Amino acid sequence: MLKAERVKYILQRLQELYPETPVPLDHSDPFTLLIAVLLSAQCTDKRVNTITPALFKLADNPADMATKSAEQIREIIRPCGLSPQKSKAIQRLSEILLEEHRGEVPAHMEALERLPGVGHKTASVVMSQAFGVPAFPVDTHIHRLGQRWGLTSGKNVVQTERDLKRLFPQKYWNRLHLQIIFYGREYCSAHNCDGRACEICRACYPQRKHPKKTLKA
Repeated sequence: MLKAERVKYILQRLQELYPETPVPLDHSDPFTLLIAVLLSAQCTDKRVNTITPALFKLADNPADMATKSAEQIREIIRPCGLSPQKSKAIQRLSEILLEEHRGEVPAHMEALERLPGVGHKTASVVMSQAFGVPAFPVDTHIHRLGQRWGLTSGKNVVQTERDLKRLFPQKYWNRLHLQIIFYGREYCSAHNCDGRACEICRACYPQRKHPKKTLKA
């Protein structure tokens, strides 16, 4: 199967498997999504969703969150890991949203990336899922599957994002990145597939004899 054929097949099969792409992180607006995505760094979405109800009961908007101490925030988010850094980032970014953005989450990649604790991936998720702007956030699943499916060398996540954006039409990016994550979790995880077991890996590379080694994100 040529690369163009793999791209077409992957788009079609993922759409069949996941016609609906609900955002995995529970949120009610751009601010609560931003906080949830920040918390999800090195933490599962499932765990984040168990933590955020208590956090958003404490404060669910920048004005209220800015009045809380990092220690108050840390007490709640401790199970997510990296709580010292994340709690300070949440408190400070809330202040910055008030000082520089009238208490609103900016719908601009550069402005988001300037916020404490917000890297390119987090900003991409917010742009895509909160504002509907085409973006292709690359997580560990997308980085792994992109390599297994022969879509990228996987040298790093920057390269993976660049390659996937080049291969797939922009109109599919926002749903496709979620579809790949869902498929990676369900069928093509780091443990239950080695590039030869799941349906899409077998379809893309039916003659693959050895496990596909992938570079980590």
